[in-house]
Amino acid sequence: MDEFSLGTLFVALVVILVCSGFFSFAETSMMALNRHRLNHLVRKGNKSAKLTSRLLTKTDALLGAILFGNTLLNAAAASLAGIIVLRLFGHGNDTALLAGTLAITFAILIFSEIMPKVVAVSYPERVALFSSYPLSFFVKLFYPVVSVATAIVRYVLWALRIKVQSDSSRQKVGLEEVRMMVLEAENFLPHKHQRMLLNLVDLERIAVNDVMVPRNQIEGLDLSASPDVLREQLATCHHTLLPVYENALDNIAGILHVRRALGLLQREKLDAESLRELLSEPYFIPSDTALLSQLQHFQERQIRMGLVVDEYGELLGMVTLENILEEIVGDFTTQSPVQTGRFLRQPDGSLLVEGSTPLRDLNRKLGMHFPLDGAKTLNGLILGHLQDIPEAGTSLKVADYPIEIVQTQDRVVKVVKVFPALRARQGN
Repeated sequence: MDEFSLGTLFVALVVILVCSGFFSFAETSMMALNRHRLNHLVRKGNKSAKLTSRLLTKTDALLGAILFGNTLLNAAAASLAGIIVLRLFGHGNDTALLAGTLAITFAILIFSEIMPKVVAVSYPERVALFSSYPLSFFVKLFYPVVSVATAIVRYVLWALRIKVQSDSSRQKVGLEEVRMMVLEAENFLPHKHQRMLLNLVDLERIAVNDVMVPRNQIEGLDLSASPDVLREQLATCHHTLLPVYENALDNIAGILHVRRALGLLQREKLDAESLRELLSEPYFIPSDTALLSQLQHFQERQIRMGLVVDEYGELLGMVTLENILEEIVGDFTTQSPVQTGRFLRQPDGSLLVEGSTPLRDLNRKLGMHFPLDGAKTLNGLILGHLQDIPEAGTSLKVADYPIEIVQTQDRVVKVVKVFPALRARQGN
């Protein structure tokens, strides 16, 4: 190297450090790149994204080429720094050689490692797409050396019984990861849209018995009732579909589409047999069926309502397509006057709530935090907590919410007073 001047050697050293920095730059951006965003760009036809995706399908070859180039350049930089030190201070000066080694190590650390990697992490997509073109060239250039090194690595990993994914760009995403991505997209999505997406993700974790209309709130027609009663029920019905039974709800005769029965109201006499001819087969649903599966079943069967039964075949309640859709988009149907589950705000900040109100409704509509892994209604939660039927005037605390029993009837809690403001102050 005596024919090269010191200036030339310094310029060569700077070029080597920059090239080494490029490999660190490219490696970090490739590993930090959002694979879902990359797949989106590929589907849009972006050429750089397609090339980047092809490189990432062969991670071992890509990393091998990057590491080989980086190591080769760092070794060249160290050797060149040693030559420069010898030119400046001559042979036998161990202190100068040590200082030169430390200086080149520091320069490599700053300019070839830390700085390029910080930039690459900040802009992974831009850097990766830009780097894909020179990297594809280096992957081909270093292929003979890298293929030998890769073969040795695979053999060692096989001997150690370590399995390696051949395609790291195809990452499996679970429901929790999807939920987290939606939560992290709050700056890009309207709050209502984000809420709907989260509700859609949660459909797999919610069963039909979490959203069903309880048995004691089902509005149906009793074929054993008098014709006048049947006529009045049809005329004042608030629903399109009605379960029809004989004597008791456990004896379901079928499902009536109310519009089909409008013609019967014009007759002088409305008899049970005329109604029976209009009934369709009842559809029964196991109580632990996930809402997402049930939504698909409704679509496949082209029906809108099902009767929920337990493992013994006992009728527990009823679920409709609207019940499931409201879990996604929120309440949008008109409630009938007989439907329970309402609440009334009091001047002191408390809430008068019916005991039959589902806990999910309280959590969703009022921002409360009642546990959902046990009882489904506020009445069930209170009875499970006390292990007894309480009397009016009893006070207790459930999930840190002070609750006062206002009214009980027929062994159930009918009305309670909840103090959400006290829990908020205690939480602060």
